Amino acid sequence: MSESLSATQIMLLCFYAFGMAAGQMLFKLSSLRLAADAPLIERLGHLLLNWAFLTALAIYLALSVLWVWILSFTPISRAYLFVALSFAVVPIFGVAFFSEPMSLRLGIGIVIILAGLFLVAG
Repeated sequence: MSESLSATQIMLLCFYAFGMAAGQMLFKLSSLRLAADAPLIERLGHLLLNWAFLTALAIYLALSVLWVWILSFTPISRAYLFVALSFAVVPIFGVAFFSEPMSLRLGIGIVIILAGLFLVAG
């Protein structure tokens, strides 16, 4: 395993991070379909019938397999930093898809995360 990441490794790690973000968006969509005042057992039952929740679980299962494969040829000390990419992407998706607020501090934090990843990937 070399010190710098190859273009293929970076692509796979970005795919992984965007997959994690997609799963989070599906979890959020699932949460919007739940009655907050319903009993816990009823909410759990609705989750088990919720296509968005089940799809998110399937994505996370597939991503777990992908992650293990990525780690077979990528140092975890470099690969794990790409998980932070999802910390940048999820808030952006939240703004775009759920009209969540974007503060200046959040925007600056996202830029810092992306700058750090640029340094690590290079």
